[in-house]
Amino acid sequence: MTDFSKLNITSALLGLKNKDFKSVELTEYFINQINKKENLNCFITKTFDKAIDMAKKSDEKIIKNRELGSLEGIPITMKDLFCTKDIRTTAGSKILDSFIPFYESTVSQNLWNSGAVLLGKTNMDEFAMGSANTTSFFGNVINPLKSKNNDKDLVPGGSSGGSASSVAAGLCLAATGSDTGGSIRQPASFCGLVGLKPTYGRCSRFGMVAFASSLDQAGPITLTVEDSARMLQSMVSYDSKDSTSSKKEIENLLDYKKSDLKGKRVGVPKEYLLDGLNPEIKKAWDLGISWFKSVGSEIIEISLPNTESALPTYYIIAPAEASANLARYDGIRYGFRAEEKSDLTRLYEETRAQGFGKEVKRRLMIGTYVLSAGYYDAYYLKALKVRKLISDDFSKAFERCDIILTPTTPNVAFPIGEKQTDPIEMYLNDVLTVPASLAGLPAISISACLNSDSLPIGLQIIGKPFEESSILSAASLIEDLRGF
Repeated sequence: MTDFSKLNITSALLGLKNKDFKSVELTEYFINQINKKENLNCFITKTFDKAIDMAKKSDEKIIKNRELGSLEGIPITMKDLFCTKDIRTTAGSKILDSFIPFYESTVSQNLWNSGAVLLGKTNMDEFAMGSANTTSFFGNVINPLKSKNNDKDLVPGGSSGGSASSVAAGLCLAATGSDTGGSIRQPASFCGLVGLKPTYGRCSRFGMVAFASSLDQAGPITLTVEDSARMLQSMVSYDSKDSTSSKKEIENLLDYKKSDLKGKRVGVPKEYLLDGLNPEIKKAWDLGISWFKSVGSEIIEISLPNTESALPTYYIIAPAEASANLARYDGIRYGFRAEEKSDLTRLYEETRAQGFGKEVKRRLMIGTYVLSAGYYDAYYLKALKVRKLISDDFSKAFERCDIILTPTTPNVAFPIGEKQTDPIEMYLNDVLTVPASLAGLPAISISACLNSDSLPIGLQIIGKPFEESSILSAASLIEDLRGF
């Protein structure tokens, strides 16, 4: 009998194809696991009846040997900012608590077309604004991993914390996330997983609840590098409904296995050696460098001189775009509406005051401020210029190297409640992931080793635009050599 707890996507697909078990059996196993681990608070909406129905349809196709999708019968979870037709979609916010879309996001539709099975919608920081999954209206998500030196509940990272926690806890085989400034890579690092942010434009943003439109990008969180390639292959597509969707040809991402890293030039940016970088993370970075050397890769020190400006640039551009995107939540057309009835302006004000959480309101005020008359040129316009400089830094670096290797985060997962009294300290969690987001580059995080508390340390590989195969190949080297 198959031990479902030891499966990943690749092995599950083989078992389903060989008829060792049925998708319904696999789905029921995960439903039972989800019910056992309610305390992790991974889910906002569970879709068990729909999951069984989808699994039955996959089993029917498998039995009749019909043409199978690339994820046929595989149970996954969806971050709760992908609109799912007739299924509640909240973006982790009170203001969308009762919102039920009448249409499907392109990414989720692509996954259903591939045969994936939906177990539920995962918890997340409200409107994807956060890096610890503690800003959700539906409560904190808990990381299933524990420090060996204390029993405190740890954050799973954010904003895709529910997705990462559900994969790490064995509640599904994979999950979707979204990455605006690190919201796939950082939780993947904190939970010991693989998190891939593709090139901006690879995945359609149609049907994704918007945070910052020039930065948001969907991607997978998985157990293995091969699973990540399989998930992303199903998620990507050109979409005429998204004006930023790329028409660039989509290669077979599993071809990453054919890549040879011998002679490849691996860039190591000196600016990522930050003050306050955890010494154990620096040691893991050095270990990663040694692995690439061992297979004949050439290590090159590179400079990304505008790195120190990336975080302040991000926290001008992202809130500015959020202030425009979230203006639509006014209590009139859909979502939460305040009881205020004295006049229309007061209704707007009270709806937004009561419907948005503290972190969302903080960022909306920042965004409105930097876009206001008299400040637009001084802040927002200047931030756009610095963003171009950051992008140019990467372009120049890639003239000398093929990929870039860095740590994913300056620290490992920390206890819930720590670092959360000062918003600036929380924002620093994204300091190593934000630059690639601003440049629209593909980047992957993979666990390289464990620290002295037995918590995972993630390394990040950044690639050239639309070269996801290169970063998958580099990540698979780390996966092969890390020893766990």
